[in-house]
Amino acid sequence: MALPILTPEERKAALEKAAIARKRRAVIKEELKSGEKKLSDVLTLAKDDPVIAKLKVTSLLQAMPGVGPAKSATIMETAKISPSRRVGGLGKHQAQRLIDLFG
Repeated sequence: MALPILTPEERKAALEKAAIARKRRAVIKEELKSGEKKLSDVLTLAKDDPVIAKLKVTSLLQAMPGVGPAKSATIMETAKISPSRRVGGLGKHQAQRLIDLFG
């Protein structure tokens, strides 16, 4: 699939939109890490916020205190979640398993 040809203005707007999305996801992950937000709060936010919905589940889990790459892979396997799954694509049972683990 070929990338669309963008005008300089369209390219600039797309880059700004992407930067805002990255910052929003970074803030959410930092709030998880610091304990300001619970995982259940983020999963609820993802239903209405497409930026959070596009966050990978592995990235979200690794933002949790005490969860690194190995532990997140184990959690994902136990909860039957694909490594490429994004937060917005979680099924209700998968989301509930994560909530049961982290609150």
